[in-house]
Amino acid sequence: MGDGARIDKWLWAARFFKTRSAASDAVAGGHVHVDGERVKPSRTVRVGDRLGIMIGTVRRTVVVTGVAERRGPAAVAAALYEETPESKARREQQALERRLAGEATFDLGARPTKQERRRLDALRRGQRRPR
Repeated sequence: MGDGARIDKWLWAARFFKTRSAASDAVAGGHVHVDGERVKPSRTVRVGDRLGIMIGTVRRTVVVTGVAERRGPAAVAAALYEETPESKARREQQALERRLAGEATFDLGARPTKQERRRLDALRRGQRRPR
């Protein structure tokens, strides 16, 4: 561990992204901010920096507690940062909202059988067949 690492390497080592190129693309695309400022992939991250990371629709705010340039076990990666309590609460609220929105959708059931499909087609054409 040194005193700093490139932000794209750090994001990859901390397991926010599966590949370093994905981390680099996210930084270049403006999805990662350091202390509220948009940065380039070559920006050096140091202990104490506050990162805002947007992954999909989820925004996480973390404080860097360790620096690594190599990807290691998940336990080591989790020790590299600490998520802020506000960020955790916001992420849990979003997860709850997604779960509730998923329950509101209705199940269409299984696919119609060939016989049911023919009946539906006949109904659509206005030629109701007798049973």
